[in-house]
Amino acid sequence: MDVTTVPGFQHRTVLLDEAVDALDLTGARASGIYIDGTFGRGGHSRLLLSRLNPDGRLIAFDKDPQAIATAEQMDDPRFSIVHDSFAMMHDALAARGIHRVDGILLDLGISSPQVDDASRGFSFRNDGPLDMRMDTTRGMSAAEWIATAPQTLLEKVIRDYGEERYAFPIAKAIVARRAVEPISTTRQLAAIVADTVKSREKGKDPATRTFQAVRIFINKELEDLEAGLTAAYGMLAPGARMSVISFHSLEDRMVKQFFVSKAKVEQPDRRLPIRAVDLPQPLMKLIDKIKPSDEEVNANPRARSAVLRVAERLGAPA
Repeated sequence: MDVTTVPGFQHRTVLLDEAVDALDLTGARASGIYIDGTFGRGGHSRLLLSRLNPDGRLIAFDKDPQAIATAEQMDDPRFSIVHDSFAMMHDALAARGIHRVDGILLDLGISSPQVDDASRGFSFRNDGPLDMRMDTTRGMSAAEWIATAPQTLLEKVIRDYGEERYAFPIAKAIVARRAVEPISTTRQLAAIVADTVKSREKGKDPATRTFQAVRIFINKELEDLEAGLTAAYGMLAPGARMSVISFHSLEDRMVKQFFVSKAKVEQPDRRLPIRAVDLPQPLMKLIDKIKPSDEEVNANPRARSAVLRVAERLGAPA
């Protein structure tokens, strides 16, 4: 397990070996072009580079300026970093003259340094400004959005992105509180939820689902994932693989449905006179679904919800 030390924080890369092994960087494939769509603190990127030949190439993406700063310290001519979402990989790679790649890795969600740094506003356990932006150089903070969003939108986001059954009373409580004072810190929002939600699964903070929902909405995570999966598929060369690690059911459902939609095709009526060679063919092959081992979860409890799905591109390029 890769452990990256950031000043004041540690980050353990989840499913490190499994995600990289799944890309099968063997033989001639080790001289290919690969994408790390979420650099984070570089655990997957460093392992990928260790598997690449001298003429291989790795391009990483990340929205977080702190991740970009870490990536810029890496001294390897085979490596480059792009400060943008992986959803923009098609245009970013085309600008570099790259139209096909040999493998793509996406590690979704947020990194430990983002959660543990109170100033980023992701954590309900540590008080800090209610920000939640992965890219702090652009966009609206969580506090700014909560200050103006209609109650119906607050409810919808908390219900749909947090899968929170108490979305209505939470949204109502937020609107009532902001009429009295600005909701500008993580502790304020967590307290509002805790005062509203009186029952919750054992060992889970009442604010968990609300914080997840607001974070996903502010960072357009599901929109980026939908666009990113489509862009990634379009970039894959025949025989290239995609490894995707998700951390909650909304992400995993999207990844699973996307892969299945490419791996299964509707077949015409068998009674029709169609040659086998002319039948619709699947576009991807499902390779594996992997969850962290008990050993990894014990060493890093944040890995417990992770799911790695792997699929391989078939046929001719799009």
